Amino acid sequence: MSSWRDRILSEFTPDVARLTLVADPDGLLVEEGILAGIRERGFEMIPFEDHIAFRYAYESKFRSHWDQAEQTDSAVVLRLPTDGLDSLPYDLLQAGRRLSLSLGEIFPKLSYPVLAELDRSDLDALYEARNHARRVLGDNDTKKFILLHVFEIAPELIKSPADLLRVLLRRHYREQRIPTLLDKRLIQLLRRDYFKDWPLEMIVPDREAFFAFLQERWPVFLDQAAEPGSTSIRGDEKYHSFEFPGPSDLPFDHDDVRVYIDNLFLEGFLKAVPHSQAESLSKKWIAQGIRTDEQAARTHHVERLLDVTDTTALVVPDEDARHHDWFHFARTWAELVCLALELDEVLPEPIRLKIEALQMKIDSALTSWLAKRFAGLVNLPPVPPVMLHHIPRFLSRHIDDADKRKAALIVVDGLSLNQWVVVRNELARKRSNYRFREHAVFAWIPTITSVSRQAVFAGKPPFYFPSSIHTTAKEPVLWAQFWRDHKLANQEVAYAKGLGGGTLESVEEMVAQPKTRVVGLVVDTVDKIAHGMELGAAGMHNQVRQWAAQPFMANLVDLLLENGFSVYLTSDHGNTEAAGCGRPAEGALADVLGERARIYPDPLLRGQVKQRFPDSLEWPPIGLPEGYFPLLAPGRSAFVREGDHLVGHGGASIEELVVPLVQIESREK
Repeated sequence: MSSWRDRILSEFTPDVARLTLVADPDGLLVEEGILAGIRERGFEMIPFEDHIAFRYAYESKFRSHWDQAEQTDSAVVLRLPTDGLDSLPYDLLQAGRRLSLSLGEIFPKLSYPVLAELDRSDLDALYEARNHARRVLGDNDTKKFILLHVFEIAPELIKSPADLLRVLLRRHYREQRIPTLLDKRLIQLLRRDYFKDWPLEMIVPDREAFFAFLQERWPVFLDQAAEPGSTSIRGDEKYHSFEFPGPSDLPFDHDDVRVYIDNLFLEGFLKAVPHSQAESLSKKWIAQGIRTDEQAARTHHVERLLDVTDTTALVVPDEDARHHDWFHFARTWAELVCLALELDEVLPEPIRLKIEALQMKIDSALTSWLAKRFAGLVNLPPVPPVMLHHIPRFLSRHIDDADKRKAALIVVDGLSLNQWVVVRNELARKRSNYRFREHAVFAWIPTITSVSRQAVFAGKPPFYFPSSIHTTAKEPVLWAQFWRDHKLANQEVAYAKGLGGGTLESVEEMVAQPKTRVVGLVVDTVDKIAHGMELGAAGMHNQVRQWAAQPFMANLVDLLLENGFSVYLTSDHGNTEAAGCGRPAEGALADVLGERARIYPDPLLRGQVKQRFPDSLEWPPIGLPEGYFPLLAPGRSAFVREGDHLVGHGGASIEELVVPLVQIESREK
């Protein structure tokens, strides 16, 4: 079946031109499938947003080789995110073939301003439905068309609480991103009819608010289940202190709603609560949402998560999956791993073996997917962020939204997604007013600090900081440079590292400065724990929990929130338990002697070491400087003495590669 991508990819024929100039105001070229298709045809895309960065990449990677008549496999696509190709430098216009792409050409019957707001991944469903538009549609008709054919929402059919919950559960469970103008139209239509007292402005667009709304009402439902037919619950004063207005009782037991409830508790979107009649209620379908015997409940939780992973839509993504499929899966996997490590000494052997088998399946699938898709992730739009270097540009949108808004980025060095679950739970225990907007991003490969953490603070791929690729000393300079390029003065930008324990005096001094608007903070305790860990992943989790239970992190977040900063937390890479596969006897061949990755200045030298470790992975230097060739250790192994075990990083496992990106808010705002 043809798709909208075919129309675009047909323009990219190998050997037609070395340089193709594309006016792409609608961001069609940076859709994930398009990026993969372009690369498969031998083209490499360079954005023309930062002129200096473009020149550096174009001249060093391509132009210099062409001028010397060297054989190169790749042609170049220069993408301009505006209509005006004539604004490009003369030498590029003379050398390049010109193209122009537009949403309006693909969907001529739909309103362009509405189309422009859609995530490009939603264009598949829209293209399939395009022939249902019999005439040219205006704004409101286009909104209705898209709501129905892309998001499966027919506002006129939402006539009861169960109808609305079904729509919102499907939307928020799938993490669908619906444009604001469509949400506003949907809310407007719903307000006319049956939902005048519902907090639609909060729960329709906001995923975390919706699940918090459900969480507040769950104890009400349990009370009703414990006393069927009771009429006193609606008026009970204990339910009048809800954060979210609206009805106190919801139809959780409706067939269209109930089908989601089990998974919501299993995957951590909702939390089980205690109840005075827990013993009798735990015999019903609602058992997953009732807190009972802690250890038995956790073991059962692990068993059920494994069943969910095997039998539902949470199967391991395949090589054609989109990046957000891996993010969704990684968060579920993190919850499972966290629970399993908490039960390490009492976890039944069959469950342990099932987890290990699933881990091997994940490793194989992720490696195949990365080979096909990783290169395309680099140029995806930064909102929402997909890779670590997107985060500063994402924050710059926040800073630009209004005058004097402030943002703080906490980089917890070495924190894996499953260890974030530990930290989150401890923070939630200490500060019940916190709300966590949880997302994920990809670290850089190899997942080592000098590559991945520098990319966070530079806001650029590692290719653009070759002189400091083996150190982190230039992070404050790169951080300040990024914000200078985004119109902030040096005195408005702050950076500190080496945090994680002790006092917060240095941070207090920074954030107290009235001119400070952006703060970058490195908390390195978790990475230090990992590098000294001899007790494996379970010991790692235990020590991370002990650290998170101390007051440092909660006090740091409090300090930033109290000083008016929007607080974001991420990590430069995760970590994994690994077994020694042998130490390469390479002398001084390697630039970096890592445990999970070795770096070589030449592919031939790397190839010599690979001969001894045939299952190791010669990772292509995607986004990396010249003369930087990683060799990743096989599977869950490390380049250390056979028989040794450690917790390390540098490889491309899901635990090392997919890291948290979390906004932490206070509900007291």
